[in-house]
Amino acid sequence: MPALPPPADNPKLSAPEKDTPTFSPDHISVVYVLGGPGAGKGTQCANLVRDYGFKHLSAGDLLRAEQDRPDSQFGNMIKEYIADGKIVPMEVTVQLLENAMTEKIDNQKTGDGKGGDGRFLIDGEGPFPQSYYISPSVWLDGRTNDLKHSSKKGFPRQMDQALKFEESVCPSKFTLFFDCPEDVMQERLINRGKTSGRSDDNAESIKKRFRTFVETSMPVVDYFEKGGKVVKVSATKGPEEIYEEVKKRMAERGFEMTK
Repeated sequence: MPALPPPADNPKLSAPEKDTPTFSPDHISVVYVLGGPGAGKGTQCANLVRDYGFKHLSAGDLLRAEQDRPDSQFGNMIKEYIADGKIVPMEVTVQLLENAMTEKIDNQKTGDGKGGDGRFLIDGEGPFPQSYYISPSVWLDGRTNDLKHSSKKGFPRQMDQALKFEESVCPSKFTLFFDCPEDVMQERLINRGKTSGRSDDNAESIKKRFRTFVETSMPVVDYFEKGGKVVKVSATKGPEEIYEEVKKRMAERGFEMTK
């Protein structure tokens, strides 16, 4: 896929350099959620939103909404990248995440991080902090374009993306990593494919998704683990048992339920 021109050559992406992140981790809590396909991230994110007052942000959803938003600063650019099949600029993704956080905090009238007002989940499935591209040839029943992960554009792009967010928007509290063996995830996805109707829930696609996960997400996990910023949860049991472990680990990190 064609690479993005440097920001200096792309005036749409120019922005003043920041000496400090927009949000302080003393007031805002950002948690990355990572795990392989079939690890159960979606179920556990929903639990955390319900019980801990987190706001769940998906970079893919934000991009889809932004390209159709009237008077969008990035809408035309995103559509151009769709047409050309280019790499989506890291700067756009990070800016959209920052905008979404600002909007949700403003709507709450407070950003003290208490009562869930300043708590954000950023789900790696969606696809931050991974790299991704938009393919013009991928359509879902002719209704909407889809974002696809790119295993060819992995490290260090996904690491750069995570670090850019940390430096300019808000340092994360930690990465919640759902650790699950490949054979367990594969069995779950194949079983799900029997009823889900998802075209990527088949053996060949599943293997590709596993490779993409290892190439794009594991370097992020390894990096933050060295700094003591990874909370690893075994995801081999049932959803209820996994969530019990999640709650224990959240308590260890100082997070109380708001429900």
